[in-house]
Amino acid sequence: MTISVNQLEEAQIALKAPLYADVAGDLDVSFEFFPPKNEKMEEQLWDAVRTLEPLAPSFVSVTYGAGGSTRERTHATVARIQRETSLAAAAHLTCVEATKAEIDQVAEEYWAAGVRHIVALRGDPPASGAKFASHPGGYENAAALVAGLKRLHPFEISVAAYPECHPDSPDMAADIDNLKAKLDAGATRAITQFFHEPETFFRYRDKVAAAGITAEIVPGIMPVTNFASVVRMSAMCGTEVPAWMARLFDGLEEHPAARQLIAATLAAELSRKLYAGGVKSLHFYTLNRAELAFAICHLLGVRSKPVNAAAAA
Repeated sequence: MTISVNQLEEAQIALKAPLYADVAGDLDVSFEFFPPKNEKMEEQLWDAVRTLEPLAPSFVSVTYGAGGSTRERTHATVARIQRETSLAAAAHLTCVEATKAEIDQVAEEYWAAGVRHIVALRGDPPASGAKFASHPGGYENAAALVAGLKRLHPFEISVAAYPECHPDSPDMAADIDNLKAKLDAGATRAITQFFHEPETFFRYRDKVAAAGITAEIVPGIMPVTNFASVVRMSAMCGTEVPAWMARLFDGLEEHPAARQLIAATLAAELSRKLYAGGVKSLHFYTLNRAELAFAICHLLGVRSKPVNAAAAA
């Protein structure tokens, strides 16, 4: 096999360049958690919160189950984070299975609890595979929800973006129009659905910019600890799983520690390439586990800081 001089030169440059050593650490990070279902899961969640708190994330968010099924647990988790830690807590809120008055009441309760940041989403129907239909008297979509929240209080609002197009959108142009409507309604930024290759985000960023959108688009990073689960989730949200990823995880079903190492490597490389492409904010879907997100942030130069005891009291 003949290798050209150019390829050899490129290989030498790649080998000499430090992968992470010169990363400046000028990265904003944020983390997503989900509300715990039982005492053991609650312990795991708070261990993750306390482990990641010293990284001084810009915010942490807590998810909201399909059809508002975790509303009380989400509220309790967000309120406790806001009350007992130094972190800025963001609450997910959806349009599903609730009237405008009911959603507004939840938002008012968050404001009263000191929560100033909402992740406003259309949400998924409670029945898996069902088509979304707005609730009678409810908000018809995420843009309407954003506008409704802005009428109540000056919330900071994040919304969702889909680099590979939302499954319910007819095409990418319509999907980007929907993103623009959410931002025009008052949202601050968009956080993307997870994806597996950096080019996916870069192509999307170019399309969004071409549509005249100037708001920050934050990549969402999902470390792949369970490949079968990620394949299932990717199919649900229209995310392509590359063939090379399937080959990497093949044969590791009985090797959880090896899966963890490979998951960390893939997520760290994806994050590094995004950073090299000018991305300065990353949002990690932690699945209530801290180790991978902490390790990736450390590789990218984000270091622990002393937690403000007064703020965390």
